[in-house]
Amino acid sequence: MSYVDEVLEQLKKKNASEPEFLQAATEVLDSLRPVIDANEQLYRKEAILERITEPDRQIMFRVPWVDDNGQVQVNRGFRVQFNNAIGPYKGGLRLHPSVNLGIIKFLGFEQIFKNSLTTLPIGGGKGGSDFDPKGKSDREIMAFCQSFMTELSKYIGADVDVPAGDIGTGAREIGFMFGQYKRIQGMFEGVLTGKGLTWGGSLARTQATGYGLLYLTDALWRDHGKSLEGKTAAVSGSGNVAIYAIEKAQQLGVKVVTCSDSTGWIYDPEGIDVALLKEVKEVKRARLTEYAAAKSSAQYFEKKNGEHGVWQYKVDLALPCATQNELDLEDAKMLVSNGVTSVTEGANMPTTLEATKYLQENGVLFVGGKAANAGGVATSALEMSQNSERLSWTFEEVDSKLKGIMETIYANISDAAKRYNMTVGGNDDYVAGANIAGFEKVVDAMLAQGVC
Repeated sequence: MSYVDEVLEQLKKKNASEPEFLQAATEVLDSLRPVIDANEQLYRKEAILERITEPDRQIMFRVPWVDDNGQVQVNRGFRVQFNNAIGPYKGGLRLHPSVNLGIIKFLGFEQIFKNSLTTLPIGGGKGGSDFDPKGKSDREIMAFCQSFMTELSKYIGADVDVPAGDIGTGAREIGFMFGQYKRIQGMFEGVLTGKGLTWGGSLARTQATGYGLLYLTDALWRDHGKSLEGKTAAVSGSGNVAIYAIEKAQQLGVKVVTCSDSTGWIYDPEGIDVALLKEVKEVKRARLTEYAAAKSSAQYFEKKNGEHGVWQYKVDLALPCATQNELDLEDAKMLVSNGVTSVTEGANMPTTLEATKYLQENGVLFVGGKAANAGGVATSALEMSQNSERLSWTFEEVDSKLKGIMETIYANISDAAKRYNMTVGGNDDYVAGANIAGFEKVVDAMLAQGVC
């Protein structure tokens, strides 16, 4: 049995109740087979795969807080510090009812390689809680965030672990958490990213993941002799990533015709109105039904099981920006039949393994989230740099650095795929390329630092 198969078998026994983590680990290790096989004796001796798939530590804790009725509520908090071989742990805090240890482990594992790809010195981690901010008052959210940070503050620091925002954790939540950290530790340091501009935040951070997704997509298309100008796109989601992916796509000449939320989706053949979408989602925090009510060309469809949602329309590029496993095999078949050219992931693992394989085998240019959505964490690392230097860069400076990072990521994953002759469907296998490029840097650091 190969070293990869042995480790995957062990992982399935030890983590049987964590399907998302197993899915991520299987996808990564399978794609790394050529690298592992070429170095099997060394990697076995140093237990590289066992070490890289086992978190440095998994922290789980109780989060008690008091709601507006005076009732004590209890949630569960998590922080998984996965690997710090190349820098402090870095990864977001997700606040959503679906959060559990397996999901946090999957996200933290992916973060190792994503952070490595940014070329910046940051390790991989992730955290969050099963708390749902939707429908809560500002006071209730503050109460939760303060309680959450009271415990989390024991394990993080500017040179130890630097959390950021994620689903459910925006500027408001980061502010409440930072205030509590400062109160407990008695110091002002860059311990969180996604901070407000007046207290250590970075310009362009809000736009970074969505903008970065399009910078990489543009590099991908240009490398294949194609232009995004005049093309049509389907986008899922309507949160931060989706909004700014749509905005940058339109700046590059792409017409985006869809977006979605947890209850349904919009199809707007005239193109999504970004200003209206921002008003509905960022200002009013409302459902997409309000977008449809305000724009006559838009149609709203309620989500039902078995429907393809935003993926059923004829588009040139697809940008999944919502959540994990949202694009399945049937959706992939629909996209291929409609002639899609590329799928680049704005969310974390939004495409199932079966759908990814089908898209690649049918000649679709596919880049996974580790590479394609790395713009957010890259700009978080740029925020860390500004905090360390006590400087604030202009929007144009940060955006220029972000564009350069995303273009470098594309060049590196393309190079890795070519070096190992990883092709599928007539194209370079960019999923494997991303995993290999991210893995090589982390493993070099692990070997240099000894058994730790």
